[in-house]
Amino acid sequence: MSSTPAKGGNLVIARSADIISMDKTMTFDNNSLRVMEQIMEPLFHASPDGTKLEPWLATGYTTSADKKTYIINLRKGVKFSNGKTLTAADVKFSIDQNTASSAAGWGFINTAIQNISVVNTETVRIQLKYPWAPLIADLSLFANGIIPDNYGGETKAQFYSAPIGTGPFIWDYWKKGQAVMLTANKDYWQPGKPYLNSVEWTVVPDANTRKLQVQGGQIDIDDTPDWSSLASLKSTPGVVATTFPSTEIDYIAFNQKRAPFSDPHIRMAISEAIDRNAMVQAVLFGNGTPAYSLLMPGVPYFDSNAGGATYNVAAAKKEMAESSKPNGFTTSLLIASGSANQAAIAQIMQSELKAIGITMNIQQLDPTANKQARLNSDFDMSINLWTMDIPDPDEWTSFAVDPNGGSHSAFTYYRNPAVVALNKEAEVETNPTKRQQLYSELQVQTSKDAFLAYLYYSPYVYATTTKVQGFHVTPLGNYLLQDVSKTN
Repeated sequence: MSSTPAKGGNLVIARSADIISMDKTMTFDNNSLRVMEQIMEPLFHASPDGTKLEPWLATGYTTSADKKTYIINLRKGVKFSNGKTLTAADVKFSIDQNTASSAAGWGFINTAIQNISVVNTETVRIQLKYPWAPLIADLSLFANGIIPDNYGGETKAQFYSAPIGTGPFIWDYWKKGQAVMLTANKDYWQPGKPYLNSVEWTVVPDANTRKLQVQGGQIDIDDTPDWSSLASLKSTPGVVATTFPSTEIDYIAFNQKRAPFSDPHIRMAISEAIDRNAMVQAVLFGNGTPAYSLLMPGVPYFDSNAGGATYNVAAAKKEMAESSKPNGFTTSLLIASGSANQAAIAQIMQSELKAIGITMNIQQLDPTANKQARLNSDFDMSINLWTMDIPDPDEWTSFAVDPNGGSHSAFTYYRNPAVVALNKEAEVETNPTKRQQLYSELQVQTSKDAFLAYLYYSPYVYATTTKVQGFHVTPLGNYLLQDVSKTN
């Protein structure tokens, strides 16, 4: 077989839910992000193993002695898909626009930036308010991806209806609820790439349908096969089912705007009523480990002794007795229809919570509506997951515990000033040993508050046909489709 990647072809990826928005500064759902990342590129990019940062649209940087000034050099000759050459003015505009979204978007990630200035067309200066350990990691985030200055002369709404970037693919169309199509950027700055002519993401809510489609060759990639189907997919000729190391944590979010979830005894009771080992076996078929910390293994400063709740029915009943609802109550868990994994979690929890006096109804919405409800905090409890986008814990901890972090504390409305203070101290601490101490304390405190019920850490699972070559998912959950090819 030739080692030279085949040229051409349309790659079809089926998944359960549609995109929501291409606005890089305001988007929190992974389905949108995976499309976005093929169009708009950052200055730095995580390495394939997700542990290091590599120059991308930047070629490197220097810092001042006080760690408050960064000079960043841009890659020469890079063009946007509209033919315009990338300049420092585009970089300044792109990062400034993200910073301005802090009230409701990803701008919190740029909180340490005082200003950005253009040194010359190929150089920018970033001035910080104070030393900031995760700056280069933050600049690798999709929300700091580079777009044309002043939206290329369009309004913001016009631009994001058909976004332009320096990436390997170009926006073609979005048929809402059906499919998104991107076509190859023939002038991409990486010579010879992309190999594919186009990429299409189709919306197929039912997991079994996606399984049948990849087995039958109607699609090239099923991006969310159920764990129950993994064995049969692996034994299907022409199909490759692969697990990739991840930084994923699956959890139950408690909406503290709704009674009685502002009561920590209620949250802890539910957390202690969940048998995570049994759930790993029943839902993941053994492909994962129980989660006991806000952070994930493989993320810097993870602490395995964070003290997250373990399965203890007697302790759960004691928490209920001390709670605002000692005689129990009725609530609901929001899940996505068509997901065997979420249905299994819900059924297990329904039985476990009944044992401590909680009647839990299961509310199903189609995957796209489910995403929107979670983003709007329109739930009592919901099944969520998080995957890191940068190799630094700050993205997740700020998103999860800081009410001003762009998401009202992961859409839960959790607020603990002591935890927020720990997080802010860790952001500006550049000594790794001291950062570890701060993040360990943060993990312990959030475990005590039980604002999330951690479920498990799981790998990513994808099923592809054998025609797909070069497909790799990093531990941060992203994939670079310029490296993917498809044989006939």
